[in-house]
Amino acid sequence: MDRVISLSLGELMLKGKNRKYFEDQLIRNIKRALRNSSEYRIYKEQGKIYIEGFENKEDAIIPKLEKIFGIIYISKCIRTSTSIEDIREASLIAVKEKLQGKKVLTFKVEATRANKNYPLKSTEICPDVGEYILEHVENLSVDVHNPEIFVYIDIKKHAYIYIDRTKAYGGFPIGTNGKGLLLLSGGIDSPVAGFLMAKRGVEIAGLHFHSYPFTSERAEQKMLDLASILSIYTGPIKIYSVNLLKIQKEINQKCAEDEMTIISRRFMMRIAERLSEENNYNALITGENLGQVASQTIGSINVINRVVNMPILRPLIGMDKQDIIEWAKDIETFETSIIPFEDCCSVFLPKHPLTRPKVEDIEKSESNLEIGALVEEALENIKVHYIK
Repeated sequence: MDRVISLSLGELMLKGKNRKYFEDQLIRNIKRALRNSSEYRIYKEQGKIYIEGFENKEDAIIPKLEKIFGIIYISKCIRTSTSIEDIREASLIAVKEKLQGKKVLTFKVEATRANKNYPLKSTEICPDVGEYILEHVENLSVDVHNPEIFVYIDIKKHAYIYIDRTKAYGGFPIGTNGKGLLLLSGGIDSPVAGFLMAKRGVEIAGLHFHSYPFTSERAEQKMLDLASILSIYTGPIKIYSVNLLKIQKEINQKCAEDEMTIISRRFMMRIAERLSEENNYNALITGENLGQVASQTIGSINVINRVVNMPILRPLIGMDKQDIIEWAKDIETFETSIIPFEDCCSVFLPKHPLTRPKVEDIEKSESNLEIGALVEEALENIKVHYIK
């Protein structure tokens, strides 16, 4: 008998002929996360991925595996032969280990046969193993409707026995659904947006706008701290940092005050699209949430969208703010996000920003600006950070 960790793959199982591509990318992501992957052997067996050779290091490995997208459940297993005698014994060992120091009165055995040539059916395995456990463990009974623990048996080339399952995030392995450029502020929303798109398999890079020296270097460091937390889930992140101050000064001098927010956002999108074209990003990602601020009304979003041709993904658009906060707490970005440093959006903030802008009015105001030159200058002075 051996100890292995099994990984259940959730949505990946629905991918049919393309599943191997997703599984192979997931294995690459696992090796990257475990770093010393040469210590372990990672293999596939009929719908699951298994890790062996960790020598009692599972308590260090499992927290890392929980943060790898594409995995939905993680289980510490006993791997044995498919003989019913070995399955009985391994199941008994699993139950006794579970009962150490715990009061458990009821259990249920569940068996699945990926190996359809196995001579016993699931309906034969379950009562056989259940009876064996009852014979060797006192004060324990079977409850098929509401048991306190399940004894899971997977029959494949080997037999895998486990009791506990750790829930992971599921989704798709990073790198299987293109590359996205995340507009990363220092707030609550954008890190959550990046996390949720990475969960769908998108490889993430970040774009941060600041207004130094009107905003402090500490505000930019806060953003880098958020990116560092996000990288625990996404892997290494490249962060582009762009100073928007000259553009904001031009808008402030030559456009109506109430248009500042909308026109600034349109410049951000232009810069983001140029960066994406030059670096092969497939979509822009924002943390916008409908109705949250003036630039996030339907009318404002429509006007902002007009300056780019590439997709803009807004995973938070219909979410309740409290749900976003719960996600931020779960991924541990919340406490950093609420540190009160100013961001570029607070510079030249209008007292009464437009909530129902018209495209023709905004374009007329922008005709007073050297749009191309301002965008080029901003891109020429870009800084790049690498978060590992």
